[in-house]
Order: sequence, then C-alpha cells, then structure tokens
Amino acid sequence: MNQIVDTIFNSINDLIASAIKGIPAVLAAIIILILTKFVADFICRLVSKIGEQTIKSNSLQLLLAKTTHVLVWVAGILFAAVVAFPGLRLGDIIATLGLSSVAIGFAFQDIFKNFLAGILLLAQEPFRINDQIIVGEYEGTVEAISVRTTQIRTYQGERVLLPNSTVFTSAVQVRTAFNYRRTDLGVGVDYNTSLPQAKSILLKTVDDIQGILESPEPEVDLVSFGDSSIDLIVRYWTAPSQAVVRRIQSKTIIAIKAAFDAADINIPYPIRTVYHYDQHDYNDYLPNGAQESNDSKEYANHH
Repeated sequence: MNQIVDTIFNSINDLIASAIKGIPAVLAAIIILILTKFVADFICRLVSKIGEQTIKSNSLQLLLAKTTHVLVWVAGILFAAVVAFPGLRLGDIIATLGLSSVAIGFAFQDIFKNFLAGILLLAQEPFRINDQIIVGEYEGTVEAISVRTTQIRTYQGERVLLPNSTVFTSAVQVRTAFNYRRTDLGVGVDYNTSLPQAKSILLKTVDDIQGILESPEPEVDLVSFGDSSIDLIVRYWTAPSQAVVRRIQSKTIIAIKAAFDAADINIPYPIRTVYHYDQHDYNDYLPNGAQESNDSKEYANHH
C-alpha cells in the first residue's frame, strides 16, 4: 500500500516539476503572441502605405494588407507553438493540421467560404470600394470588404452586411462600372399634338440641361399609341452616381413640363369613355331560357 502511495506522489511531483519547467516556455509563447499582434498591426500599416503609393486599386491594396496580416499571425502562432512545446517539430504540426482539417472544415466551413469569397472579390474586382451596386434587394455604396462580409451603405443611410459568399455567387449590378449611365424618361402627349414638334422640343430641352452629356447624344423615341396619349421616351446620359441621376431627372421633368406648357402641348390625363344604354332594349345578361322566351314574346307582339 505504501508503495502505491509513493508511486502516486512521485508521479504528481514529476508532473508538477514538468509544469514548473514548462512555465517559462508557456510565458515565452504568450509574449510571442502579444508581440505578434503588434508586429502584425505595424506591418499591415506599413504594407498599406506602400500599397497606396504603388497600387492604384483600393481593392488590391486591401487584399495585400489582409494577406500580410494573416501570414504574420500564422508565423507568430507557429513560432509560439514551437517555443511552448520544444519537442514539437514542424512536421508534427503539419500532420496535426492534416488530421484535424476535416473536422475544422466542417466546423468553420461558412467562415472559410466567406473568407475565400472575399479574397476572390478583392482579386478579381467585379466591383470596387465606393462603387454603387445592387445585390438582390439591397442597393447602395460599397464601403468595405472584410474577411467575412461586404459592407454596403444604402441610399437611406443604413448599413447592410452581406456574406461574401452570397455576393460572390449572386448576380451583382454595378451601376458605377462605367463613366456614364443612361436614363429613360417616359412622357405622353395628346393625339392632337404634332409629333415632330414634340420631339424637337424634347431634344432642345434636354440639350439645355446642365449635367446631361453631349456624347452619347440624347434621343427621343416614339414607342406606342396609348389609351389617351402617344407615348415617347427621352433617353439621355449622365454621370453614373445615383445622386446625380436623380437630380438631373428632377431638373429634366421640370424643364419638359415648362417647355410643353409654353408650346401649348398637353400631357393628357388617362381618359375613359362610358356609354349609357337603356337596359330594357338589351337582354345580353338574361339566361338562355329567359332570352328565348323574351324573343318569342317580341315576335308574337310584332305579328
């Protein structure tokens, strides 16, 4: 019995001695991780400054900074692990990562998926920071692409965080992809209007509006005979920003209304014509039997 107790005490003493011997290594590993944070932040800022001076694309600058930050952290963690466990070799770490990769993949698949999608978005640049985009039901200005999400500021001043994987696999409409953007503005004139005159007035009106581009040239198309009007569409080009598009559209509507008023051209209201009949003279809604009986009576009365 005493031998068993002695064995237990010896084992506990050995564990305590090993733990005490390992304390400096663990403390050193903790210090390495703390230093890694400061080094990663410093190098990230340094790389960002260098990227701003050498790379024009904001997306590529952000990608370079994020990649550098992640690599510094990976190196720091590996170094801390080797210091904390002196017997640990790089091959053992790789083998451990290989064995646990399946479990980690299942546990963090959404994180990895969004991270890789974010890297691809920054590398391929389907859109850039400050571009105005539409993704599904969300529309606004791209403010940032982080490790997990794409951040959009809507025109109403709200922030929307979209998972990178959703943005990467969805149809994205980039409204500011080009230097100019077309607006199609519909207008109707009554049937007594001279169409060449109306078209000439519309073209002259949009030509005089500041903010509408001269090239491509504005166009006016006659599109249809409506119920109460002949419908036209004014097509003109402006800068692509949503604020510019809306401001120019308001100015154009005001100018067209003033020009039509000056030329005595009416923009008609929807018109419906209602005919009133004496229902005693018509039996369209009578049942078939009642209609036949009514027809027989009318025949008898006439003969």
